[in-house]
Amino acid sequence: MQYYFVKLIGWLLCLLPAGVRNKIGDMLGDALWPLVPRRRRDMAVANVVASLGLDTAGALAVVKRSSVRFGRMFMELLAVPKLTRDNIAVFITLRGREYFDQAFAHGKGVIIAAAHSGNWELIGPALALYGYPIVGVAQRQTNAAMDKLINEIRTSTGMHITYKSGVREMIAFLSAGKAIGLIMDQDAGEQGVFAAFFGRIASTPQGPAALSRLKGSLIVPTFITANGDGTHTIIFHPPLAAEKTDNRDRDTLVTTQKLNTILEEHIRAHPNEWFWLHNRWKTKQPAEKTS
Repeated sequence: MQYYFVKLIGWLLCLLPAGVRNKIGDMLGDALWPLVPRRRRDMAVANVVASLGLDTAGALAVVKRSSVRFGRMFMELLAVPKLTRDNIAVFITLRGREYFDQAFAHGKGVIIAAAHSGNWELIGPALALYGYPIVGVAQRQTNAAMDKLINEIRTSTGMHITYKSGVREMIAFLSAGKAIGLIMDQDAGEQGVFAAFFGRIASTPQGPAALSRLKGSLIVPTFITANGDGTHTIIFHPPLAAEKTDNRDRDTLVTTQKLNTILEEHIRAHPNEWFWLHNRWKTKQPAEKTS
């Protein structure tokens, strides 16, 4: 029932002008802001203060803008079926596209290193509509109905979805010359690479570095940012190859650190668009736990 209800809402939203959808999303975000747990809000504010050097009031403003935007983001996700190859360039433009094409020309597949910044859910569908062979690596949702609906929206534009557990499938996609999209900015627990991020050590997913080292695929840091007129811009950074020496752990750390630095620079430029409510520095290095 939940699946069909949300699907109906999405269908109705697609009938509305983009400006109206955005206003509905903004009102939804504002309405949900008071429901954010105080503990998580305080954690996010403390992280903004530590990362950007703002005072508490300024940090709270960043956290609020970062949070309320999820209302509009959800409206935009439900409206993805309105995007087509004929109109995609009107709503989402590409900056640095030559870097993405350069990575494909390398001939070993492409690894997109993305983040929870801007409306990241639009990156895969947009690139698929631009004609690129895109595979999104998703986290399976605990709600099966919503998982089904979100993946239907994602794949409606021609992209493919695989789950994080499908490592062999990712390798096969790279061998076939496709681009796989990986999110690189969540706390990765004890399995992550401990690299610096805004001056503090953070457990970072090692997927982009590890796959690049294994397959020789180039990594393209890729982010999306919202424009003032309701459109979006996908930003590609110059591709980089993973370090490859006889020390795999060191190679993974060096490459991951480069990616963290690039992401940090993007967040500094667009602080209101990153997901500060996530506890990015949750996992401590093993040595710190016993000290």
